[in-house]
Amino acid sequence: MKLSKVQLAIIALVFCNIIWGASFPIYKWALENLEPFTFAYIRFFLGTLIIFPFVANRLKIQRKDYLRVLALALTGVTLTVSFWFLGLQMAISINAPIIGSTGPIFLLIFAFIFLHEKLKTKTIIGTVVSLMGVMFIVFRPALEAGSSGSILGNIFFLLATLSGIIHALLIKKIVTKYNLLTLTFWTFLIGSTALLPLALYETYTYGFLEGLNQQGVAGLFYGTVFSSVIAYSLLAFGLKYIQANEVGIFSYIDPIIAAMIAMPLLGEEITVTYLFGSLLVFLGIYIAEGRLQYHPFHRLKKHIRPPA
Repeated sequence: MKLSKVQLAIIALVFCNIIWGASFPIYKWALENLEPFTFAYIRFFLGTLIIFPFVANRLKIQRKDYLRVLALALTGVTLTVSFWFLGLQMAISINAPIIGSTGPIFLLIFAFIFLHEKLKTKTIIGTVVSLMGVMFIVFRPALEAGSSGSILGNIFFLLATLSGIIHALLIKKIVTKYNLLTLTFWTFLIGSTALLPLALYETYTYGFLEGLNQQGVAGLFYGTVFSSVIAYSLLAFGLKYIQANEVGIFSYIDPIIAAMIAMPLLGEEITVTYLFGSLLVFLGIYIAEGRLQYHPFHRLKKHIRPPA
């Protein structure tokens, strides 16, 4: 049975979020052996080199889109990844995807503030409930005696989420004009270049990849090949056929995958506070949007057409 482009986009976004869900614990594990900005720079610079042969003859960007591509790179790579990595150094990895799942809620808030869209009563209630859940996750270290991690790390996760939302909105406006890998190439190149000064500072302070072991190599390989090249290409493809305000649906996969890997790899535990905060986050999204039931596999089934 031949799959439609919408079905392929849904599958692409599912696999993209499986990769990114697994990345949180894998990165935290690798950051025990790597400095964050050095890790981020190498990851995206190598990703740029891998992509280059496939786009060498189609790198042209129209002058009027220069600033947009610059903003795309800074929000999607430089800021988002920096915030994720800084957060992972301080807080437990399973917090990251839960906080990241609140993207749809912040999209509603942005639409209200910047686009002056009216919010329905249920949207306001759902937003408040979801944000309460985020606060439980963010302040989890203070609520649980002996909890490892840092409130500041969770705040970095929140900043990464906000930056990622801006990136998703920007890429949706430009993805139909250029080849998917072309946009990914420029995003990686510009984003990694902006990280270079911070990576050089870490090299000056700590040395370049001092004591690099298999743990760090595995993290770099996963980050470069899977989280960077493959996942970003899948995201760009998915955004071409799926509305930007529906992409947040697929982030519900991330916490499940992250927990499945973080518990055996890092020994992280799912506590009562974590479960309660997570429940409030998803309950708020359901109340606000009324569509939590439209998870990725439901969407895929919805677009399956019977063979002719």
